[in-house]
Amino acid sequence: MVMARITELTINGKRQRIDADPDRTLLSVLREDLGMTGTKYGCGEAQCGACTVLVEGFATRSCTLPIKMIGKRSIVTIEGLSRGDTLHPVQQAFIDADALQCGYCTPGMIMSVAGLLQIEPNPSNTFIKQKLSGNICRCGTYPRIVQAVRLASKVMTSDGNGGKHA
Repeated sequence: MVMARITELTINGKRQRIDADPDRTLLSVLREDLGMTGTKYGCGEAQCGACTVLVEGFATRSCTLPIKMIGKRSIVTIEGLSRGDTLHPVQQAFIDADALQCGYCTPGMIMSVAGLLQIEPNPSNTFIKQKLSGNICRCGTYPRIVQAVRLASKVMTSDGNGGKHA
């Protein structure tokens, strides 16, 4: 049976029509077909977190996710996290806490944090470390990343929006 090649995905609030093999990964479609290079290729095995995007608000590894499995679920990439020129609170917190060094893991880390804060708007340090354990930062900025999560949590829970931004 031949599977249809035309696929429609909702990415960053916009419907995108692509002509791609349904078995291709979301990561390859984002980067190669749609030019969204903020989402990074790391290990290709969903173990490092560099490829993390939000699917229906949940942090999801895009390097192993075939586009045929997405269906009508909404996807948010690092490119769609901000609102115009206003950075998402997590993005701003990473800057404020100096929680990046080389920056390669940063998009995936930010997306994981955005998903984490939708699940638990005021997480404990233990919860943060547990939820981010699948995101690897080779530069070792983990203490500053935890600080960034705490900063973002504080901003998001104090803005009256209950932490819902993505």
